[in-house]
Amino acid sequence: MSMQRLCYVLDLHDDAALIAQYERWHRPSEVWPEVVASLQQAGIAELEIFRSGDRLVMLMTVGEDYDPAAKAARDAGDPRIQAWEALMWRFQKALPGSAPGEKWREAGRIFALSEAVSVQQGSAA
Repeated sequence: MSMQRLCYVLDLHDDAALIAQYERWHRPSEVWPEVVASLQQAGIAELEIFRSGDRLVMLMTVGEDYDPAAKAARDAGDPRIQAWEALMWRFQKALPGSAPGEKWREAGRIFALSEAVSVQQGSAA
């Protein structure tokens, strides 16, 4: 199965105590099992969140069957996922320029080392 990596960004409220709480909620033992199951059921093979200051970067590796609209629809009907999202929204804030209700915004890739190597090695031949 072909895999694809996606990247999303979001901000946290610039408050050290809230950021510490957000990080605690994302410890492997603290993320609700329903959230983990929802991610796996959606075809997400791996998901990592990185933080720099109050900016979050989420990297997802997804299979061909990943459908973000279908996941959003399932999540909207799941009270436990909605409770998690409401809890997380206490810590998160939309990026400047986000549409109303928009949380994680997809970031477009602008560089891939493997592609540059392939192009440059191909042009050297």
